[in-house]
Amino acid sequence: TETASKDNTGGTLAVCFNYGGDQEIVDAFKAIAKSDISPDDVSEQIVSDNLYHPEVPDIDLMIRTSGEQRISNFMLWRMRYAEMYFESKHWPAFTTDDLDTALADYASRDRRFGGK
Repeated sequence: TETASKDNTGGTLAVCFNYGGDQEIVDAFKAIAKSDISPDDVSEQIVSDNLYHPEVPDIDLMIRTSGEQRISNFMLWRMRYAEMYFESKHWPAFTTDDLDTALADYASRDRRFGGK
């Protein structure tokens, strides 16, 4: 997979093991509290800069398989403006055609980013 995708530049795939979004946010705030940043100067950007991997971009589209309609504590900060797509199939049965359907659905949406 690494070799086949080494020249791709259009997206980011993050694989998370033993990860919890709430713990990531707590750890970011702990790092900020230990820094010389005044509480009045804490911003969204400072929080983002203190996440586990600040180079990982915000999520544009989150595809949730298996019929679940929850995010399961996944990248809570980066999901704040994500579009959600729910698929009843379980992950192993999710095909490239299913991905194409999800991407077409995403492309048809009017993204508002929470009024920003």
